[in-house]
Amino acid sequence: MKSLSVAGAVVALSAVVVVAAAAATSAVLAQAQNVITVAVEGLRNDQGSVRCGLYNSPVGFREPGKEFKGVAVPIRGGKATCVFNDIPPGSYAVAVFHAEHNEEKLETGAFGRPKQGYGFSRDASGTFGPPSFDAAAYKYGGGPSLWPVHIQY
Repeated sequence: MKSLSVAGAVVALSAVVVVAAAAATSAVLAQAQNVITVAVEGLRNDQGSVRCGLYNSPVGFREPGKEFKGVAVPIRGGKATCVFNDIPPGSYAVAVFHAEHNEEKLETGAFGRPKQGYGFSRDASGTFGPPSFDAAAYKYGGGPSLWPVHIQY
């Protein structure tokens, strides 16, 4: 059996380190290209902003502050675009509302009916109230993905 010299061991170890670093860099770059874009349509005016929450669990779905990621974006021509970057593969649902007066939370009136326009991924709706996470969720495998949402008032 042949033994490795110290120089040979260093070269072999260096090769392993280079391969591991390349794999880690590749994984980071792949996740950096994992983008979910939410195209929001049907806004009744361009006032205020649109707030989008991306949720990765039924626990806390639609609850402010419980989202995996959240953004507020401007409205132009009755449309808005929410972009979520660096999203790992998994199941996700989006809840959106039209914050006409830049509210941070969706306001509700009698019987819990929203006062602002709202919508969900998959244009999901509930029978007596908002939809469940499962009704609104997509299985996201990575890469760029476009999810339309139509606002209801």
